[in-house]
Amino acid sequence: MARMPSADRRRQLTEAAIRAMTRDGVARTTTRSIAAEAGVSLSVFHYCFDSKQELLESVIEAISAHYVSVVKEAIRPRSTLRETVRAGFQAYWDHVSEQPGEHMLTYELTQYALRQPGFEHLARRQYELYCTTYEELIGQLCDSMDLELLVPAPVLARYLAAMTDGLTLNVLVLGDETATKEILDVITDHVAGLVVPRPQGGP
Repeated sequence: MARMPSADRRRQLTEAAIRAMTRDGVARTTTRSIAAEAGVSLSVFHYCFDSKQELLESVIEAISAHYVSVVKEAIRPRSTLRETVRAGFQAYWDHVSEQPGEHMLTYELTQYALRQPGFEHLARRQYELYCTTYEELIGQLCDSMDLELLVPAPVLARYLAAMTDGLTLNVLVLGDETATKEILDVITDHVAGLVVPRPQGGP
């Protein structure tokens, strides 16, 4: 087996875990099946991860990183604020449409963590990560377009995290893409109304 840096091996195993859990479910996915999915020995898995908790945290962070990268690219400044905000939502939604199983897995991870004694902190970590991610995206938007918020950034971040979380689950269940686009338009208008140009000479 070719030698690989530990960080790269962890990423390999994390992506293998995402594939296996998406296909088989969290509860039925074992460390042995993840190692097999990655094409490595079980000893390699245990060298990279001390526990299943550590693996699940890596999975949660990796799934978030998958869609955050495309959203960050999408919210580069466009001709209007509304177009910029809408492009960010569309990039996220395109990822949901392309990877529904991965997004379905996020809900299963939450339920699994809440039901497994000692794993509860992973669910909290998951939702804290959602809010932190939105704060970073909001900061990127404001800095790139010289804007300021009419509400505290943490409040808006938590609102957006709750909205997209609920909307994602809704469309995974109902599959109504047309209604989803209309809802995203409404949310875009709402968010655009909470942002104003930064006063000249402001921080």
